[in-house]
Amino acid sequence: MKRIIVTLLAIAMLLSACAFAEGTFRVGMECDYPPFNWTQVDENEHSVPIDSGFGFAGGYDVEIAKKIAEGLGKELVIVKLPWDGLIGALTTDQIDAVIAGMSPTEERKVTVDFTDAYYNSDLVVVVRKDGAYANAASLADFAGAKITAQLNTFHETVVSQLEGVNQVESMETFPAMITALSSGVIDGYISERPGAVSACAANADLTFVTPGFVASEEDTSVAVAIKKGQPELIEQINGILAGIDADARNQLMDDAVLNQPVSAE
Repeated sequence: MKRIIVTLLAIAMLLSACAFAEGTFRVGMECDYPPFNWTQVDENEHSVPIDSGFGFAGGYDVEIAKKIAEGLGKELVIVKLPWDGLIGALTTDQIDAVIAGMSPTEERKVTVDFTDAYYNSDLVVVVRKDGAYANAASLADFAGAKITAQLNTFHETVVSQLEGVNQVESMETFPAMITALSSGVIDGYISERPGAVSACAANADLTFVTPGFVASEEDTSVAVAIKKGQPELIEQINGILAGIDADARNQLMDDAVLNQPVSAE
């Protein structure tokens, strides 16, 4: 029985290696988190077709994925998946990497490996311009506010830093939180700065404030997730990322904010 199991595992690893070697680099992302990634109806010079055949993916993550695929000599394939399904798809060889604004937290490192960071940000609270918290300047200014965060992200853990806050049940997507905020169901939600800039650019009734969250660099950085046991691939990707300097990364993010379709929010 042990020999059978070992043989099956060997075959699975071989098939996975062969699939990657065939010339495609399959990248998983939500396609629902602008400016990092989004879905759009029309194709343009920045977009990549989504593997399902429904729409095109754009955003900062897509631009980074393009550079990595090019550096690896592979054809980029974007696979649209729910946030909660990304790591599972990676560990079961449905995709080769996750490039989805994902932070390399210690909890995730138990399951997958990460490359060096390809972006660093800070945390803010998105609120309504005409709301009671539009001028909040500190963690204490949110007493009594109804605040939420995206489900299964570290954003959930920092809501409690807002003193006296009413933590609302976490939501699955940023568009859902934007709708809840615009309709008055919540008073705000946690976001990284690029996502907040993007949301406010697409929704004139929103703004964001920076109350001074305390967070580690691993929580506010994003990196490429890779299935464990592939040190050579991680080394290759780190080499590609090292070739993208800070100015180029910032320009890619600025362009992503400008290029996002209004319908992405």
